[in-house]
Amino acid sequence: MGRITEDLIRRNAEHNDSEIFSLEELSLHQQEIERLENVDKWCQDLKILYLQNNLIAKIENISRLKKLQYLNLALNNIEKIENLEGCEGLEKLDLTVNFVGALSSIKILRHNINLKEIFLMGNPCADFEGYREFVVATLPQLQRLDGKEIERSERIKALQNYPVIEEKIREQETAYCLKRSKEKEEAERKLQEEEKKEKWKENKSNPGFDGRWYTDINNTIPYSVLQRNEKELPEIEENKVNKKTPDELEKEFWEKPTLFSPESRLETHRYLEKQRKDKEKSSDKTKKEKPPRTLITADGRVLNINEPKLDFSLKDDEENNQIVLDLAVYRFMDTSLMDVNVQPTSVRVMVKGKVGEVIVANRKARTPEKNNEKNKLQQKKRSKQIEKLEVDPSKYSFPDVTNIVQEKKTASRKIKAKSPVVPCAEDSDFEDNPEVPPLI
Repeated sequence: MGRITEDLIRRNAEHNDSEIFSLEELSLHQQEIERLENVDKWCQDLKILYLQNNLIAKIENISRLKKLQYLNLALNNIEKIENLEGCEGLEKLDLTVNFVGALSSIKILRHNINLKEIFLMGNPCADFEGYREFVVATLPQLQRLDGKEIERSERIKALQNYPVIEEKIREQETAYCLKRSKEKEEAERKLQEEEKKEKWKENKSNPGFDGRWYTDINNTIPYSVLQRNEKELPEIEENKVNKKTPDELEKEFWEKPTLFSPESRLETHRYLEKQRKDKEKSSDKTKKEKPPRTLITADGRVLNINEPKLDFSLKDDEENNQIVLDLAVYRFMDTSLMDVNVQPTSVRVMVKGKVGEVIVANRKARTPEKNNEKNKLQQKKRSKQIEKLEVDPSKYSFPDVTNIVQEKKTASRKIKAKSPVVPCAEDSDFEDNPEVPPLI
């Protein structure tokens, strides 16, 4: 069952930055709340309060809400109008589809001089003879009842017939109270039977239980004594219930005719709550913990795993004596979500916590001479190549503006003159032509 807690109010006060001391509007509908509490302590500036579709049985703990203008308590279990005298600013009260049978309890609303509208349709009192005339005559400040405007002539007529109407209302209230007392006794008896059934099932599930002794709520008594009384869960009825399937039991529950009362609403809620818990228990039983992923077997063999289901390619570059793993990861993924572990026989890549294990294929054995030669060539290539993390400033740097105009250098660069090529007379093809001038 739900309760009004500080955390619940803060979660429903997002529009006010989760501040509850200055909250003016609060919605706590459909929270399975059984008791109205703590609101007047934490939210004294409330003007609008929604509490519809809960299990609240009594109006209480809101007398400090002086600024409250609208209170919605529709679809609850309220049987009497009370504890609203302190709500001085109350203008609208919604009690649609409750269980208000004490219609004379509306007299306390005379103190709420600002009350203009009230909803009581769907309550047992709305079926009383003279219901509308009684409410109109009792609350002179009221302007609308159940969404219908109160006319002046209607009010005058209700005031004239008020003594007769009041007497009729009291008689109907008395009859309704007797009926409700019987319903409460019957509901209490059914609740006790249900508790005994649940206790019986719990004891029956315990190891070593043979049915001879039954643990009641108050004491432990022999089961044979319980069998003498037909109301105390005979074993035959228990066996009949156990033979029915869950679907049949559910169908029987929803098709069983019941009175519309606060107890029936609570019974329905308890049934739904029990179903939810049973489903959680069954899901916990069926849900098995996944065994840890086996990446390496006991004999040291690495397994191929692609848990994230990513596309990849594995190429063996024999010329460069290396293996290239090309892995396609998710777009816009941060590199911090990746973890790569390279081993001589395997590569493990963790992508967002999921494992991808790739085995390096065994290559053909090579002669040590070829391997040594290739290793030497690779070392020579690497020694010649200079790897830099940053751009080389000598190649990609801005010009020095201060040295654009250079001073004359004293020492001129010495240019080595190439030695002239003098033909040699010893050459077999040499012909010395005197008409041709010398080259230098």
